[in-house]
Amino acid sequence: MLIDPGPGVGGVTREVRAPRPRIWLAAGIAAVPVLLIALQIASIGHDFEGPLGSLLNDYIGTPKSMSVPWAGLILALIGISMRRRLIALGAAVAIDVIAATVRLLAGGHFAIGNGPVWVLAGLALVAGFRWRGADRRNALHAAALGALLILATKVGDVWLHITVVTRPAVFDEYAILADHALGDPSWVVARVLDALGPAVHAVLHWVYIELPVAAIVVAIWQLRRVVRDGIWPSHYLVRTFLVLGLVGPVLYLVFPVVGPMFAAGADGHGLQLGNYWPDVVPPIDRSPADMPFDGFTPRNCMPSMHTAWALSVFLHTRRDTDGGPAPLWLRALGTFWLIATLTATLGFGYHYGVDLVAGAVLCLTVESALREPERGWGWFRVRIVGLGATILAALLICYRYLAVPMAEYPVVAGTIVLALLAGLAAAFHATWFTHQTLPASTEPALAER
Repeated sequence: MLIDPGPGVGGVTREVRAPRPRIWLAAGIAAVPVLLIALQIASIGHDFEGPLGSLLNDYIGTPKSMSVPWAGLILALIGISMRRRLIALGAAVAIDVIAATVRLLAGGHFAIGNGPVWVLAGLALVAGFRWRGADRRNALHAAALGALLILATKVGDVWLHITVVTRPAVFDEYAILADHALGDPSWVVARVLDALGPAVHAVLHWVYIELPVAAIVVAIWQLRRVVRDGIWPSHYLVRTFLVLGLVGPVLYLVFPVVGPMFAAGADGHGLQLGNYWPDVVPPIDRSPADMPFDGFTPRNCMPSMHTAWALSVFLHTRRDTDGGPAPLWLRALGTFWLIATLTATLGFGYHYGVDLVAGAVLCLTVESALREPERGWGWFRVRIVGLGATILAALLICYRYLAVPMAEYPVVAGTIVLALLAGLAAAFHATWFTHQTLPASTEPALAER
């Protein structure tokens, strides 16, 4: 409840009720099917699989991913007791075994993932109609998170197709020039990985592909008290992951980029600038232009979402949700996953260095908007979120319109780019890590406000 500082009728102070969280929750729930239907219609018009079709395959066809449905179910299991978890896991495994066997006997290829989506849906229905009180609230909350994780991947897959349809030309020529300011790190790291051999390459490839594994481990740790104590932290990794996945891909349409292995390498299918990557750095082209590209490679490099997500994992492994230090193993996991992801992102030619800087700025900005919501939206938060948004916009503008000067004066330009990132990181640390963290709020407490 908010108190209006101005006098009301007769000089009586008026009470102004804050918007109820239920209104925003209902709006969010209603927006999900609307978004899925709109994307499904768009997919039909452009002849690619939509989110509803992909979701249908998860239930009665061949799942597109074998790991994402299980990640969603594991996240949902956080909200129920151990006995119910074992029952749900057993049911999911049994359904998966039956579905995989039937698929193989019918001549299809091996795949799993049907079981967890059926069990997740069943869990939500049972909790919604049969359970009451904290059991119901915790189960539905966790099931919603698991479902959102699965749906987010469906939306993401469609969005990658949309980037191809709407942006036939890409900005890689500008990104390559701007990347000279950072020393062309993709070319450098790729040659280092070649020297380290296939074993290192295999480990980094697994880390890059299985980023959700680290996220689920961290989320389970952060939400481990939900069933025992009925405590939902005021902020946790899943929230950051989902918001990043909502905000970041919008920028793909603003700055479409396919990456060095496609734009400057042999994987460009004849549309590349040349077969430069990873052995030869392209010469400086003082007349860069939009670069027409193929009709199937996603324009999903700027910003690097793998960098943003891996950095969010790192940030959430620095402290526990109660403000205390995180255990050593969790901090080591976050550090390893961040370093390995950045190395893979560059070394495999998926991103330029300038993509990584933009991804890091995006992460710090989004995390600042979400972190410690109990502190409200004071000047401390407005300041750092505004700073991050301004830096991100400035970087994209410079990459696009000042790419040639950045390549011609790499030391100056590179110093400015890294200084902007370092300044934002310092402001982030000063805002969120140098003060006494307030106790995490709980769901019942929030409901009473």
